[in-house]
Amino acid sequence: MYATRIVLLLVIATLMAVFFALGGPDYLTLAALKSQYAGIIAFSEAHRAQAIAFYSLIYIVVTGLSLPGATMLTLAGGAVFGLFWGTVIVSFTSTLGATLAFLAARFLFREAIAERFGDRLNAINDGIERDGAYYLFTLRLVPLFPFFAINSLMGLTTLKTSTFYAVSQLGMLAGTLVYVNAGTQLARLDSLAGILSPTLIVSFALLGVFPLLVKKILDAAEAAKIYRNWTKPPHFDNNLVVIGAGAGGLVTAYIAATVKAKVTLVEKHAMGGDCLNTGCVPSKALIRSARLLAQIRRSAELGIKAASADYAFADVMERVQTVINTVAPHDSIERYTGLGIEVITGTANIISPWEVEVKTATGTHTLTTRAIVIAAGAKPWVPSIPGLAEIGYFTSDTIWQLREQPKRLLVLGGGAIGCELAQAFARLGCQVTQVEILPRLLMREDEDVSAIVETRFQQEGIRVLLGHDAQQFMQENGEKILVAGHQGREVRIAFDQVLLALGRAANVSGYGVEALGIKLSPRNTIAVNAFQQTNYPNIYACGDVAGPYLFTHAAAHQAWYAAVNALFGGFRSFRTDYSALPYATFIDPELARVGLNEREAKAQGIAYEVSTYSLNELDRAITDSVGIGFVKVLTQPGKDKILGVTIVGEQAAESIAEFVLAMKYKLGLNKLLQTVHIYPTMAEANKYAAGVRKRRHAPQTLLKCLHYYHAWRRH
Repeated sequence: MYATRIVLLLVIATLMAVFFALGGPDYLTLAALKSQYAGIIAFSEAHRAQAIAFYSLIYIVVTGLSLPGATMLTLAGGAVFGLFWGTVIVSFTSTLGATLAFLAARFLFREAIAERFGDRLNAINDGIERDGAYYLFTLRLVPLFPFFAINSLMGLTTLKTSTFYAVSQLGMLAGTLVYVNAGTQLARLDSLAGILSPTLIVSFALLGVFPLLVKKILDAAEAAKIYRNWTKPPHFDNNLVVIGAGAGGLVTAYIAATVKAKVTLVEKHAMGGDCLNTGCVPSKALIRSARLLAQIRRSAELGIKAASADYAFADVMERVQTVINTVAPHDSIERYTGLGIEVITGTANIISPWEVEVKTATGTHTLTTRAIVIAAGAKPWVPSIPGLAEIGYFTSDTIWQLREQPKRLLVLGGGAIGCELAQAFARLGCQVTQVEILPRLLMREDEDVSAIVETRFQQEGIRVLLGHDAQQFMQENGEKILVAGHQGREVRIAFDQVLLALGRAANVSGYGVEALGIKLSPRNTIAVNAFQQTNYPNIYACGDVAGPYLFTHAAAHQAWYAAVNALFGGFRSFRTDYSALPYATFIDPELARVGLNEREAKAQGIAYEVSTYSLNELDRAITDSVGIGFVKVLTQPGKDKILGVTIVGEQAAESIAEFVLAMKYKLGLNKLLQTVHIYPTMAEANKYAAGVRKRRHAPQTLLKCLHYYHAWRRH
């Protein structure tokens, strides 16, 4: 394939060189065309078929090679063949030439461009997938857009060749008519400026808006089709009704109230959602207590001969509840009511695109609203494993009820939640066995990350069983047993309590999604477009119920777009920006990421360079005896543009923020290297990682010259 590309490039370069060497541009001028007009007409009248064939071949070669002269050839078509046949011939030959240029660009450059700019190209291709034909049609209607540039650029996308040909054929017809018609008046044409008058340019510009207008009309027609079975209320009680008071719902309601919209927030359980009550807050409170115990056990590393802690498991779990209660006022009904939001405790049911029925302790009433935002969250996924229901289980939602410490805890799942809770409970004194069906923990991460985590877990006494498929739960001689499959054999694991940490499933039922026909994604989440919009244009979704990122900060991020688009989408809509979305796994050592890691870059075929700085070289890590981990930065080959960062180590979730800012605002590693960092801090590792790349790309020739220069200066 590479050799074929080289050959094709050489052929194209040779043909272009011959064209310019033989003075091709001199023949394709208005003056040359007018001077040769009589001879061309005579030949055409005597040899019509040969003239058409010769003209078509020249036109296809010129446009296929993106050579200058297409405009002159179009004029010649009108002058020689007349308006009708000239238009027909030019229309087909220009489209064939354009398609050849399109295919050449695709064959020669698309793979290389994808490797270098994969993330940007993916976003462009997503847009092409949705609206490529419309965009191309718009560009073709306006002759001012460079013909050759459109061909080449479209070749770098995933636009189908058949679509490119058909849209080009149709879209260029108007411009072709104008130029061919001008060619029929060749004798009176003194310059190209006479072809496109200001009036004609404005007309073309307006014509370019036509396909976008058509798209708007089609979208409106699709919306009308969706709404046809529903009666829209004559007026509305609310601008916005938000279903769910987790992170996504709270932020949505907050933003709506800030811009003085009338908003009602409906929550059937507890304010704050999963994050406050069963997720982020309780898990981090538990991790903090467990971390202190682990630090005490490591006292000898810090020069302290002996240290101990007197604690009770139930007290630790009570502290978790105390932390929840302390944070709860931040998400309380009182706070949000004070912000001007109507908060209703009850069960919501969407009964029409503009109506939400709410059942409360005092009765049922209906809210009317211009827009709805669904922020219904998710729940732990519980698999259908024989015997599971009979032996009983905990999930990340229910584990906080536990007060009696299980001696043997089985954790099913090796993702972020499973790893966080497995380590925390092990540090609290439980004998933890962690079972994962995949070949390593944290499968989304790079292998070097998983290796560090697995090693640390084993050092802390966690029994990690990888590649084990949970097949059956049972009770045997009064003991709970998991039967798992591993490499074709049966493994029996005894335990006292089991914690399921196998992911979360979006809450997509019980509040009207099915009745309205709101579409779901293949992941069984509510399907949304780039604006957080469902198939009903006035109904939006954000957070875990929409995905794809099940993080509190991702829900809050999406909520801004959902709220703003729901309230102001009639004027302007904003696409949700995931370009620099970070996340962390709060194990020890911490894991934090933003952008691509090596696994994802390889899967997407994106070329990258790696710069890794080990924390065992960092002064602050050495002073604190936390030298395990690294900062790994992926950059574009030969450039300092950041593609992604993985940090494993102490305070990783804090240190990643600098890279998030850099990626958001397109700052390269050189900018980080030039930024002063406090000494000694963990954040210095970011700067040193940038230094790793800088040293690798040091200008060796210049440095060698400087060596000789300084040697000369010493004499």
